[in-house]
Parts: sequence; C-alpha cells; structure tokens
Amino acid sequence: MSLRYALLAILRVGPLSGYDLQKQFAQSVGHVWYAPDSQIYPELRKMERDGLIEGEEQVRGERGVRRVYHVTPEGDRAFVDWMNSPLEYQRVRDPAHLRAAYLESASPDAARRFLHDHIAEWEGELEQWRGELTHIEALTNPMLVRRLQVTADDERERTIAFKRFAYEGLVERALAEIAWARRGLKLLDELG
Repeated sequence: MSLRYALLAILRVGPLSGYDLQKQFAQSVGHVWYAPDSQIYPELRKMERDGLIEGEEQVRGERGVRRVYHVTPEGDRAFVDWMNSPLEYQRVRDPAHLRAAYLESASPDAARRFLHDHIAEWEGELEQWRGELTHIEALTNPMLVRRLQVTADDERERTIAFKRFAYEGLVERALAEIAWARRGLKLLDELG
C-alpha cells in the first residue's frame, strides 16, 4: 500500500506522465521505497480506478499520445489521512542479517567475502545518500526544487529540514551497517 502513497506524494507536486513519474520516483522516493516499473504502472491504473488520481491523454509529437496524471481532491485527502495516521510497521525481511546468523556454516573465505560485499554495498548507499544531502543543501535536488515551487514561503524551511532529516537517517543506517560488518570481520579474526 505504501507505493500508492509514494506515488501520491510525487504527484501532489504537479501532474506527470507515467514515464516522468517513474523518473521522479527513482530520483526521490526510490531511495526509501523500491518499486519496479512493473509495479508502478498497474498501481497508477488502480489509483485512477479508485478516484485518487485522474489521467488525461496529451498529444505528444505527430502521432504520440501520453497519459498525464494529477491528484484528485480525494487523492489529496487520502494522502493527508495516511500521513496523519499511525504507521503500521511491517516485519523485516533482511537476507544479510539472516545469512550472518548462520555464518558458522560458511567457509571463512566465503564469510569474509560476504562481509566485504556488505560493506561495499552500504558504502555505495552511503555515498549516494551523502550526495543527496549535498543536493538538498544546495537546492539542486530536482524533486525538492519542484516541491519548493509549490510550497508556501513560510513552509520552505520546514520542507527542506524534513528532507534533510530523512537522508540523515539513511546515512546513519548505512554507517551502522558498515560498522556491523566490520565487527563481523573482527569476529572472524578472533574466532579463527
């Protein structure tokens, strides 16, 4: 269900085609909520059927037509209601921590490779999220720029602060995962 609200969050900034929405999703919400194209387009159709968004055909070029979506008042209310409701936490599926619980079954080389790969993965995430923080501070994040264009002047700092807060949390998560994997490598050395 969160995919629906992630899409509404983006569309509340302004109308977008499915293709443009998909690009905006990858550049913003996609950092915290992954969804492949194969999920986005069916969800847009469901949202339209449920009256949360409306799509209109726009001529593109000589023969092309694209569908542009915008949020309806009902969709806007649904998003605000969702934001004001308690979060329903889901059980975590974490393949890395599952594997770590059984590393005694792996060869020492495989265990080290796993932990080094985990560090590399999270270092990549860390670099990306620190880059997003830089874009937020410089006001060069495309989605933030679009959002600020439709944000009242007295709400701009609040909008920027919460975007910064979200990415700072992602940076902290990446640092924690890297530290955890390094502790695992140390444990492997201690256990021999």
